Amino acid sequence: MGGVLVDLDIEDCKAAFKEYLGYYEIDSIIDPCHQKGIYGDLEEGKITGEEFRSIVLESSRPGSDPADVDRAMWHILVGMEPYKAELLKKMSASYDLYLLSNNNPICIPHSGRIFADAGVPLDKIFRKSFLSYEMKALKPSYSFYKAVIDEIGLPSEEMLFIDDSQKNVDGAIAAGLPAIFYQPGSDLSALLADALADPSLKMEGVC
Repeated sequence: MGGVLVDLDIEDCKAAFKEYLGYYEIDSIIDPCHQKGIYGDLEEGKITGEEFRSIVLESSRPGSDPADVDRAMWHILVGMEPYKAELLKKMSASYDLYLLSNNNPICIPHSGRIFADAGVPLDKIFRKSFLSYEMKALKPSYSFYKAVIDEIGLPSEEMLFIDDSQKNVDGAIAAGLPAIFYQPGSDLSALLADALADPSLKMEGVC
């Protein structure tokens, strides 16, 4: 999701945590693709959203509250370029689309609003969302991709996974899932057009 379909702003998120909460430990736990510390625990489902907020507030400015944590977290998500929303609509007419995301229970509601505002509600455009905090596993782990392949039920060679992290792409390939790397800011339409023209891919589902 983030980095491929929804643009991210890590630095703005860091600044928001410092401005709203006086929470400077954010610098050591946030990353464009692979979160660390309590942020990583949140995305792996090891701690709940409530527990994450509580831990952050313990090291924040007095008077800060859980709503400040949520507002700061949402700054990581910028929005969706209009052409990507149109691309999703076009692709969903011909292929089964699935969302595979390292995500968390604080950001996913805001992500849902971004997709809805773009005219592509999550529950309408994707057959299923595979979210790390619900699966208790993170990309690029083998267990994450194995669970996805097993649940979708298609031969893995008929699927295509797209990600903005080379580690996640390599992990998918190691699990038997064809995958390609997307460079944030580049043309996703062109990348998909090239993939569709590849005779070695027999795509039925796109992740």
